[in-house]
Amino acid sequence: MLTRLMPKRGVPVTEDDISSRQGNLPSFAVSMVAPVVTILLLSLRPICNVVIDPLIALPAGGIAGILAARKWSTLKECVGYGLEKMSFVAILLIGTGAIAGIIKASTIKDVLLDVLAQTNMGEVLIAPISGALMSAATASTTAGATVASSSFAETIMAAGISGIWGAAMINTGATVLDHLPHGSFYHATGGSVSLSFNDRLKLIPYEKAIGIILTVGSVATYLLVH
Repeated sequence: MLTRLMPKRGVPVTEDDISSRQGNLPSFAVSMVAPVVTILLLSLRPICNVVIDPLIALPAGGIAGILAARKWSTLKECVGYGLEKMSFVAILLIGTGAIAGIIKASTIKDVLLDVLAQTNMGEVLIAPISGALMSAATASTTAGATVASSSFAETIMAAGISGIWGAAMINTGATVLDHLPHGSFYHATGGSVSLSFNDRLKLIPYEKAIGIILTVGSVATYLLVH
């Protein structure tokens, strides 16, 4: 339904754009080697308590993908291209992490609790609102949910909300504002389809609407069950 409301403006993707990028692409099975290897390496930690740092797992998956595609002669070129694309995102993640640390050490928790204490549904709204605010500050679903859960977990549990429901409402709340321009998600999704900065901005209201629908649905389900 939301896609029908999206603007038709912007630079459309033509057949020439697609054909010029296709070239000699690997098959789907070969393309899946890199992510599968990376996921398997990272999953060793919860499965058999073998900790492999993402800084090792991600390059290992990339190298496995290059070897599977038989493009080992372009290894240096691929590494350079990947570093070029990820350097900007890495800088953003450093800033996001710093913001998350500052928020966790600040008094924003007390301010939010004081505001919600004035409402009738304050206890129920702590989880989704904290997730939304932290995702806005960090522009990341993961960082927002992590900071919100570590800062408000005790308060949410003390309000009588179970851990599962608290996590569900924090995670859905974190999808409301996780796509702001100071986060990596904004640039990664826009860059994947060659969107300009201004065109990418136009999608924020629709992403926000999806997050709000998820959050309202989660809170409504909790209220119906309880």
